[in-house]
Formats: sequence, C-alpha cells, structure tokens
Amino acid sequence: MKLRHVDCFAHCTFHRYVCVSGHLSNQKAELALFLLSRIRSMFYHAYNSYLDHAFPYDELRPLTCDGQDTWGRHLLTEILGISIVDVLVQVLGNRTEFQRVASLLQDTVDFDIDVNASVFETNIRVVGGLLSAHLLSGRAGMELEPGWPCSGPLLRMAEDAAKKLLPAFETPSGMPYGTVNLLRGVNPSETPVTCTAGVGTFILEFASLSRLTGNQTYEDLARKALLALWETRSNIGLVGNHIDVVTQKWVAQDAGIGAGVDSYFEYLVKGSILLQDPSLLHMFHEYDRVIQNYTRFDDWYLWVQMHKGTVSMPVFQSLEAFWPGLQSLIGDLESAVRTFQNYYSVWRQFGGLPEFYSIPQGFTVDKREGYPLRPELIESAMYLYRATGDHLYLQLGLDALESIEKISRTPCGYASVKDLRDHQLDNRMESFFLAETIKYLYLLFDPTHFLHGGGAWEEGGGTTGRCVLGTGGYIFNTEAHPIDAAALYCCHRHDADQSEIRNILLASPSASSTGQSQSGSSSQSQSSMLRCPVQPFSSKLSVKGQVFTENN
Repeated sequence: MKLRHVDCFAHCTFHRYVCVSGHLSNQKAELALFLLSRIRSMFYHAYNSYLDHAFPYDELRPLTCDGQDTWGRHLLTEILGISIVDVLVQVLGNRTEFQRVASLLQDTVDFDIDVNASVFETNIRVVGGLLSAHLLSGRAGMELEPGWPCSGPLLRMAEDAAKKLLPAFETPSGMPYGTVNLLRGVNPSETPVTCTAGVGTFILEFASLSRLTGNQTYEDLARKALLALWETRSNIGLVGNHIDVVTQKWVAQDAGIGAGVDSYFEYLVKGSILLQDPSLLHMFHEYDRVIQNYTRFDDWYLWVQMHKGTVSMPVFQSLEAFWPGLQSLIGDLESAVRTFQNYYSVWRQFGGLPEFYSIPQGFTVDKREGYPLRPELIESAMYLYRATGDHLYLQLGLDALESIEKISRTPCGYASVKDLRDHQLDNRMESFFLAETIKYLYLLFDPTHFLHGGGAWEEGGGTTGRCVLGTGGYIFNTEAHPIDAAALYCCHRHDADQSEIRNILLASPSASSTGQSQSGSSSQSQSSMLRCPVQPFSSKLSVKGQVFTENN
C-alpha cells in the first residue's frame, strides 16, 4: 500500500490548505484546528468502540467487535480507565466525561484482589495515571477538598495502589521483584529475575507520591533501587537487560537503549528535572558517554555485550524511538535530529515502525514485523518540534495520522498491524494507543497547550493555603501521564524554603540594625545558600523543553 506523502515544505495542498515555499500559509491556524479535530475524532472512535463493544473486558478486539481479558478479572478495565482519564481533560477538554470516569474509578476500583500484577506496569499505568488525574482535577472542574493538591481521593487511591507494590521491594538489594500479588504480596516461588527498566522506573511516581503526601517511604525505596542498579554497572560502565534482584548478578547481558532498559534512562533525565536533582542527571550523562562510545553506529544504536562492548544484535527496536526526544531534553539536538531521521526513514519505508528492524539488511526481522500503534516516534517528534520549530516533525505527525487512519481503522476501533510488509491486521487494540499515541499526536499539533508551559494558575490548598500551579512545567512519565512540578514544590519545599529565607535574613546583621537597602544587599550575598536561588535549577532546564546546566 503506497501512502500519500503530504509535503508541506514545498508547493502542495493538503485538504484545501495551501503550503508555500517551506512555510504554512496564513491558513495555518485553520489547518491546525482541522488536524486537532481529526485526532479528537480518532480518540472518540477508539474510546466509544471500547465502551460499546468490549467493556467490561480488558481489551477491545477491533476486527471482531468484542472484548477479551488479558490481565484477568477485568483488571485492565480499571487500568484502562485510569490510563485514559487524563486524556479526557488534556486532549479533549471533556470535563464532564473526566468527572464521570474519575467518580466511577473512586466508586469501583478495589486493589484488594487476588491477582498477580506487574510491578512496573502497575506503577506507570495505575499509580502514574491516578497521580496525573489527581493533579488535573482542578482544571477539570472537580470539587476539591481542603488541602488539595496535597490531599484528595485520587491521590489516596494512588497511594493505596503504591502500597500494594511495596512488598516487591523487600529484597536484599532493594531492587524490586517483577511481579506482586495485590492481595498476598510476593509469591514465595516468584522469580528474582527482572528487567532493568523494572528496577529503574519508579522515581517519578514514587517521589511525586512522597512529596504530595509527606510520606518519604516511596521516594526512599525508588532511590535505593536506583542506587543499587547504578552499582551493578560493568567495568566499561554499561548495564544489561535482566538482573537477579537477590544476587545482583546480570542474567541477560545485552546492553542497549531499547526494550527492557529504555525507561530507566528516561527516568534519570526526567527525574532530575522534576525533582531538581543534578545527581540523577550525572548518572545519565555517565551512561550516555559509554552508550555513545560502544553502541552508536552511524546514528543508530546497536545492542552490545555489557562487559566487552562487542555487538550482539545489530537491530533497531521500535521502543528505542523515544531516544531522540530524550536527547532533546538534555540539549543534544544535533545527535537527536540525525537519529530521528534514521527512525523516520523506517517509518516512511513501511508506514509504521516494525518492532525489530535489521540495520545491516534494511528490513524487518522475522516474527517481529508488527506495529502495535506505539507512540515513541511521535513522542520524539513532539519534543523535537518544541525544541527546534522544524516543520519536519509536523510532517511525521501528518504521516502518522494518515498511516493509522488508512491502515488500522476498522468499524470498531483501530487494530494493531500484525505485519507491516503487507499491512495485515491483528485483532487487538493496545491501551497505550489511547493513553499515549493519540495524546502525543494531539500535543504535537497544539503548540499553545497548557502542558507545554505557560498555563500557570492559582488554587487554594497546600501547606500555604495557596498553590501556584503549572509554573514549573509538566513532566510526562513513561506512560505519558503528566506530573506538575509546581504541585510537588507547593506540598514539599515551600515551607522549608520560606523558613530558610527567614533564617538567613534574621542571621544577617544588616537585617536588625540597618535599612532596607542594606538588608537587600546582604540577602543577595547569601543567595547561594538558598535551595531556591534567584535562578533556580529549574530555570536552566525549561527553555524550549531542553536541559541546560552550568556547563552547556
């Protein structure tokens, strides 16, 4: 199937909208509104198809217009509701449906069930989704209890879910088991082997939970797991793919940036931004240095043996497509752009990204030809467009929109692509299509959206009685759930910073004996002692979505 290539950077037309000489014409705003309307329609077609044909089963089967349980006992039904509830207010502005789903979750979700659940998936989908929904409750027009955003029913649900995961962290190393029974804890026969991402993908959700609730347990556990994983690096500085959390021995020793590892690196960067923690960014830079040295080849990233650095798999995995977006967050735009071009060339070849792509052969890998409508390349396009303003990334968004509509749309939703070589479909619609793919696609074409910054607003609550929210930018977890950094500050650091300022001023001799001008100069001389100086760490991290430190 030959997809129409919409080129808005030469002379062309697209649905009546004229693009001239590399720039959108004066109908750019109308075109953007048209595309956003199409993306909203895509969401509702998928969402309503699930409600009409699959609920209360876990997953929609879009070819047969029915549902199936994939997690058991309709567990994913609850997770799906949690995963998409923030989309309803972020992407669609549908406050009524947001309020309905949020109220339904509060009335029906019960985590005291005898089900074995992935610790990793439950954290990023359930804990992350509930935290995001909680922090968006104000914008959604829900009735807020006193003390919000430091309290609230959705926040308590997030903490209830996180508590169910805590038994998994009871290991000699502090690295968690991969699976936990939500009612009984860790099964005595549970394997101690889990993937790297399953150890290192907790700091965003757990630290947010700690800083919103005041219970430090969650952040401490996430940090202990991160530090334990950091200590297991090989002599050349790489980590493998699967580790025994009891013995701390590597079981799978392939090192790369894709499946099984990806979100570990992602959380080091995003955790450093959200928590204002340079130590996490230092860890990432150390990894990035050896990744560039051992795994990078012609702006592709290969898999190598973690101890020797020799190539073990010369393949590109679709999950690796998050990497250019992550590079843009640390300001490495030149490398990010080149790698994105490689990945985009694969998309243009097939109309999607195959799960595995052989770099030497330039084709799909046997039995890995599918495309389950993953979001990662669209996510990178969103970040890179924010960082550069290059319309190339809008072009990817147009291609993705056209590909998904032409290849995957069915009367009952959107089907995963079983084989990109002939566009044969699979009878499955993954939940991340609703929770992530459509969300990033929408945000790519909506540059004024409040999640991109500039949407500060004030709300009563917090430790001070007032919280100014949205000022520190939003950090997306690996399931695309946004977390408001300003809310964490309001609930965690504000009182401590104010007390520190008062102590510094009171300790200043000029504060007690001289005028206002002398007091002001004294406080300036002491500014380096403050945790929030005039130019805080955050201001160096938030320019066009890039991280800027003292050295760059």
